[in-house]
Amino acid sequence: MATTDFTDRKNKVLLLFDVDETLSKARQAAKPEMISLLQALRKEYVLGFVGGSNLVKIQEQLGVTGNNVINDFDYAFAENGLIAYKLGKELPSQSFIKWIGEEKYKKMVNFILHYVADLDIPIKRGTFVEFRNGMINVSPIGRNATIQERLDFEKYDKEHGVRVAFINVLREKFGDYGLTFSIGGQISFDVFPNGWNKTFCLRHVEDEGFKEVHFFGDKTYKGGNDYEIFIDPRVIGHSVKDPDDTLQMLKQLFPLTST
Repeated sequence: MATTDFTDRKNKVLLLFDVDETLSKARQAAKPEMISLLQALRKEYVLGFVGGSNLVKIQEQLGVTGNNVINDFDYAFAENGLIAYKLGKELPSQSFIKWIGEEKYKKMVNFILHYVADLDIPIKRGTFVEFRNGMINVSPIGRNATIQERLDFEKYDKEHGVRVAFINVLREKFGDYGLTFSIGGQISFDVFPNGWNKTFCLRHVEDEGFKEVHFFGDKTYKGGNDYEIFIDPRVIGHSVKDPDDTLQMLKQLFPLTST
């Protein structure tokens, strides 16, 4: 049965957004123009974000007004929706480590760290495996890289296919683990159980009676971490190039009727 939480909105339509390269540049704060438009849209539509990062990183990017992002959006989905909030209240979460078990987890992480140690790339920084509640994030260069180092690695990776090759090895080595390996952002890829992609967040919204659910993301190609939700039949998918593209698309698709 549909809830009545959003009866104050003119449109019973949900707008869901990826974070990196959709609402803000990767690991950077969203522009004031983006925040202002989202605030205006929320008066007429239901808004949510679904990012692969943890909530702390998303807060740094979208909480630029000083508010907590779980209050600035109707739905806040971190780690593909495995960490979820509705109207500021936490929803049930999932645990990657409980799902996979310590022995399998240790075997895979040991292999990943050995692989990174033997990897010949221009630079390495730190935090090559980041443990999250619903997944692990693997970065060949390390998540401590600076913004410029991220940009340099992204360009290098497009030419040399470092992440794709890494994922192919892991799929071959741990093919019986039931895991998905999904490229996201500029420097890393996510590892999580099959089905725990961004479509996971839809289970929290599918009974709300929305007329439409729109999703905006940049990694909508096969193998990207927006792909599964982008093609999901429950969703109207929009592929964007960057936050500026998102701004223009929103203004065209959802013109505001109030000032």
